[in-house]
Amino acid sequence: MIVFIIFITCCYLFLIGCFIYGFDKVPYFYYYEESLKNKFSVVIPFRNEAEHLPTLLNTILNLKYPVSHFELIFVNDNSEDASVEIIEKHLNNTSIDYKILQNKQCSKSPKKEAIKMAIEKAQYEWILTTDADCLLPKSWLECYNGFITKTSCHMVCGPVAYTHIHKFLDRFQAFDFLSLIGATIGGFGLKKPFLSNGANMAYRKTFFFHLNGFEGNTNIASGDDVFLLQKAIEKQPNAVVFLKALEAIVLTKPQPNFASLKSQRVRWASKTTNYKNTFGKLTGLLVLLMNATLLATLVFTGIGSMDAYTLVLAFGLKLTIDFVLLFKTASFFKQKQLFGSYLLCAFLHPFFSVYIATLSLFSNYKWKDRAYEK
Repeated sequence: MIVFIIFITCCYLFLIGCFIYGFDKVPYFYYYEESLKNKFSVVIPFRNEAEHLPTLLNTILNLKYPVSHFELIFVNDNSEDASVEIIEKHLNNTSIDYKILQNKQCSKSPKKEAIKMAIEKAQYEWILTTDADCLLPKSWLECYNGFITKTSCHMVCGPVAYTHIHKFLDRFQAFDFLSLIGATIGGFGLKKPFLSNGANMAYRKTFFFHLNGFEGNTNIASGDDVFLLQKAIEKQPNAVVFLKALEAIVLTKPQPNFASLKSQRVRWASKTTNYKNTFGKLTGLLVLLMNATLLATLVFTGIGSMDAYTLVLAFGLKLTIDFVLLFKTASFFKQKQLFGSYLLCAFLHPFFSVYIATLSLFSNYKWKDRAYEK
């Protein structure tokens, strides 16, 4: 047992060490105003987002970019609240070009259907996706414009972070999310990208259709971002890049309670069994094994079958290597103030991780008031 613990811990240390190295290999992009202005079609699917849309729309109105060079395409996924009225109220008296489409659910993945419908109606070559519960930075489009002008890319994955972090559950989620973003950036630095976030993602319209869009994974409710990324790196890995820039950070709020957090994370974890990316699968498996090993070691220590030194050493090594990656990621997002809760979050995270992984294997989940089966 001790040999197994040592082996898993060493593999985990190596993996996170690689992500730390990869994180530093992705260069910062320093935003500057570019005279050449690309045109963007911003795609925003929504369902019952009346609570969040006013904040998003206010950030859109504050964007530093010529309104003649972008359009907004909202796709209404059978909302039962005042979402449509809120959009119209905010945008009707502006010069922003926008449209609201009505999604027609034909598969188990209404969000993918909504994005595909919007892309088919888009006027411009560059598609930018975000979510209705996000906040966009003022220089979001300017930053993307400068970046894609400078690089010969077809797909750009952008940074996402939590905002409105107040209570302990918020800080716990923030650390969990920072670990995902840190691994995302690290994967790009290692030239083995395997994660992305549809709340901040751009790609060429022609590239989307070259990849056959979401064909092949419409039976999975989520994954509009990750599965499209996997297709892209299979066909043209050098055309996919990460935009590591402060001015491109899209903000979103953590889940308000544990029940909604559990539902969200189970949904995220459920799609990992459908990954085709070997590196992504191995990463997920190794992280799960490390957390499960720590819990097993805790149990064996508690019943006296193992010396506490093994538990302290394994947990201490994990705590240390995780801290380095999280600190780098938190520094980029200006969130170093979170580390007052690091020890408690680090102690609880293995329990949470194994719990979510177990649920994702055996249970269904709800998303946007809809039930989905695995």
